[in-house]
Amino acid sequence: MSHEIAVIPGDGIGQEVTPAAVAVLEALDMDFAFVDAEAGDSVREETGEALPEETYELAASADATLFGAAGETAADVILPLREAVDSFVNVRPARAYPGVDALRPETDLVFLRENTEGVYAGHEDRLTDDVATLTRLVTDSASRRLAEYACGFVADRGADGFTVVHKANVMRETDGLFREAVTNVAAQRGVETDEVLMDAFATRVCLDPGQFDVVVCPNLAGDVLSDLAAGLVGGLGLLPSANVGPERALFEPVHGTAPDIAGRGVANPSAAILSGAMLVEYLGYDEAAAAIRSAVEAVLEGGPRTPDLGGDAGTADVREAVIDRLE
Repeated sequence: MSHEIAVIPGDGIGQEVTPAAVAVLEALDMDFAFVDAEAGDSVREETGEALPEETYELAASADATLFGAAGETAADVILPLREAVDSFVNVRPARAYPGVDALRPETDLVFLRENTEGVYAGHEDRLTDDVATLTRLVTDSASRRLAEYACGFVADRGADGFTVVHKANVMRETDGLFREAVTNVAAQRGVETDEVLMDAFATRVCLDPGQFDVVVCPNLAGDVLSDLAAGLVGGLGLLPSANVGPERALFEPVHGTAPDIAGRGVANPSAAILSGAMLVEYLGYDEAAAAIRSAVEAVLEGGPRTPDLGGDAGTADVREAVIDRLE
């Protein structure tokens, strides 16, 4: 069965790491049809819009989308692209790899973040020169949908349950609703849960990340806390992510455009390649996904390494090393 995969490199190092990830997927010799599209700062400069309609429609129709990075136009690109695939959950693993200098090498957890609501819903107003407001949106339906996904996720992972991170002691109505909906679904499904306030979690995950496995969060908390966890494993350059909807999904490395190294050919493509592994797994090819992850891990441990990991290799060197290990 052929799968159409939209490829949107975006800006900065997205133009370098995304083709590297595509090259690895092509090395699998599977029936994938890659369709290129444009979005980001440079596209806005040329056309006046950061996300052309044809790019949005491609993401909305393709079986999966691989995205690179966006700069100043990130909010105008990635949020609509997530909307295009109807993404209701962001899946972001944070894992320490052999050979990488990690602050907490025992770290191996996954954040499941609500992806449509909270303060990212876009309900902001500038009322006067002195007053701006932001409306936080939380619904029972979106929270329950996230919880249903989380229950299936931990079953597939072989985990006993998940941790619900919230701030319901202060945001009693919004996080209170989120907490109630998620824990109720878990109880109905027979899945164990524990709860941690998000500020306490920030401390506890730094001191002992091994106590956590799967973490379920509202939108903003999941964004901030997963970035914090990235600092425990060696940085954002190693983290992939998935934005999953009911029928399609979008995959992207967590890092940004890295303008300081863009165009130099030294960007670490590991996160983009690992995002490709998540894409392949999403499409049902578990063995191929495992092979990509094993190849990336072997390269991270034995080299070649890009400058961010203390080496002097380029993006192409790492790409070819991963492909060699696949073969």
